Amino acid sequence: MILPVDKLCSSHIGLLMVIDIPQERGMAVADSRWGDNSVCYFPLFDWLQPLPLKWMYVVYLIMLFGAIGIMLGLLYRLSCVAFLVTYWYVFLLDKTSWNNHSYLYGLMAFILLLCDANRYRSLDGLLRPQIRNCHVPLWNYTLLRSQIFLVYFIAGLKKLDMDWVSGYSMQYLSSKWVFDPFRLLLTDDQIDLYIVHIGGLTLDMFVGFFLFFDKTRPAAMFFGGSFHLMNSQMFNIGMFSYTMLATLPLFCYPDWPRRLLQWCPSPGGAKSAEDLQPNSHCVYKLVKSQTNKQEGISAYPKSTCSSTPSLRHKFFSCVAILYLSTQLFLPYSHGITKGYNTWTNGLYGYSWDMMVHSWSTQHVRIAYHDRDTGEQGFLDPQAWAPGRNNRWSSHADMVKQYMTCIADRLTEYNITNVELYLDVWKSLNDRFQQRVYDPKVDLLRAHWGPFSKVSFSFPLLTHLSDWRKKLSEIQDELSSSSNYTDVVFVADFPGLTLENYIQPDLGNTSITLLKGKVIVEIVDKKKNYTLTEGQQIQVPAAAFHNVHTVSSEPSCYMYIFINTTMEAFELKLEEYRHAVNAMANGTDKTGELMKQFDDDPNLHQYGEKLAKEGRQKEEKTYSPWQIATRFFKRKYKKFTRSFSFVHGALKSIIFGDSFDDFCQTLYKEEMDQKNQEEMDIRLQGTNSPL
Repeated sequence: MILPVDKLCSSHIGLLMVIDIPQERGMAVADSRWGDNSVCYFPLFDWLQPLPLKWMYVVYLIMLFGAIGIMLGLLYRLSCVAFLVTYWYVFLLDKTSWNNHSYLYGLMAFILLLCDANRYRSLDGLLRPQIRNCHVPLWNYTLLRSQIFLVYFIAGLKKLDMDWVSGYSMQYLSSKWVFDPFRLLLTDDQIDLYIVHIGGLTLDMFVGFFLFFDKTRPAAMFFGGSFHLMNSQMFNIGMFSYTMLATLPLFCYPDWPRRLLQWCPSPGGAKSAEDLQPNSHCVYKLVKSQTNKQEGISAYPKSTCSSTPSLRHKFFSCVAILYLSTQLFLPYSHGITKGYNTWTNGLYGYSWDMMVHSWSTQHVRIAYHDRDTGEQGFLDPQAWAPGRNNRWSSHADMVKQYMTCIADRLTEYNITNVELYLDVWKSLNDRFQQRVYDPKVDLLRAHWGPFSKVSFSFPLLTHLSDWRKKLSEIQDELSSSSNYTDVVFVADFPGLTLENYIQPDLGNTSITLLKGKVIVEIVDKKKNYTLTEGQQIQVPAAAFHNVHTVSSEPSCYMYIFINTTMEAFELKLEEYRHAVNAMANGTDKTGELMKQFDDDPNLHQYGEKLAKEGRQKEEKTYSPWQIATRFFKRKYKKFTRSFSFVHGALKSIIFGDSFDDFCQTLYKEEMDQKNQEEMDIRLQGTNSPL
């Protein structure tokens, strides 16, 4: 079968990647992401390291040129290679930023490299008439469609997880404005369960199938398009939603762009089917004439038409089959790649398990022991990973990398023979907060391998999952009683101890035992208290205490906190708001009410709080034009910052200028601008009535 090429897919993906590079790929913030040689990185392979900062900007520039070339169909193969190599290099450098859609972008670039996506309305077609308006092989479309189908279908299979089906993976999304129409008929809890979870599962499972058939395709495109547009408003996921929107037309008849645009002539365009040219990459069917002789379709020269597969055709058929087989295998490769399994299975970012797992990190503590001097202490978990989230603490492979890197950095402080211990508390999909790793294991000497089970991680306490409904009820009850009350639910393993410090702000804190048996040790008072199920104890603020699990099964308990400092702050904030409004409307012309805040240490915070509320109130009244203007201004700033650093990097490489001096000058300009904006905010907060 022979098909005319659909150039729109590569053009749209190229355009979206051009927009994405300064944003999610990090070109606009490359200086903070790659500019500090003292920080630790989390590459897929330890030998893979970032280049010096000015050369990293060259990498981003090549990536950008590649995306532009894909968009325009200019030097198409070279552009695909330029984008593909640089994209995967940056992608593999940092596992903390991995996600499914970043992985998808790299896959799409690889597929486009194999495809003949520069045959229709492309600059290559304008410059090379012999490839203009050629047919493209059917397998090009098959590969693209299959990849998008797998994104949907495997995401649906992953959502068959009981946490997703039960509605625990993504809660409180119903508060987003995009669900306002559903709120007319359903409660927030029903929206979270039936629309978000059940609806998301149903769409992912079936939309890929429905896109293949003429009768169901319109409905599938409507619901798929609505789904992606809603996601673009709910999540900060860059260009992913728009990329998926751009791939929906792939499932339509492949000649629809030509039929739609044939009335609009442009360089490289085709006016009619007769203008299409044969392609040596295609295998053409032969038809039998009335005289039983075989003739080729149309009157194309035999030198350009092939009716039997050549070695090249067979090779690319094998490449397509191998590629699809790999994509079917990787999401379920966790039976082999066991070293990447902690609480979730599969290579994160490869598994299409989008939004199935929701992590909540309560506590991360790194302890060290100098084996030479006997010195012990604690390290800031973010000391050598500034600006990165705590995602590294969720996965054993990155934990091992980080501990190794920290040990290397500690040699600068004459600590050369050290032990490192990690205590991480997390909750997965609204379960109890529990330990992820054994805090008694020296992680520097613990074994980790990609194909062996992690030896230093604790299992997820799935047998306690049924508690989640009860925990939710307790939390709702406490929230309704006070806006300043919070609760943390904890589960710990037998024989382990939770060492905890209560902040001075939390003046009223208690521990209530839900299951098992614990001993609460008040360190300062050197007193122990035994708790059994249902018992409660107050623990002092600004002091340490230890909770020892002494039962033969995991203990379950909850902390109830009352933030007395925040409560007092909010009361004073209300008084300040009243004073500001009184001055604005003239009821307090002498400023008598404001005098009480002259010596208040939180005066600055009051002003910022009111200014923020004022901006939020103003933003709700923005017109679509104002919203679009603010959106494009933010994008413009990202692009201009990106190109400013690229300009400085190129000057440094070509002319030998100091790149560090350039960065410092730019940082000073940005700081001056930021200070001016903060001054405007403070003035607005002081003068605006609320």
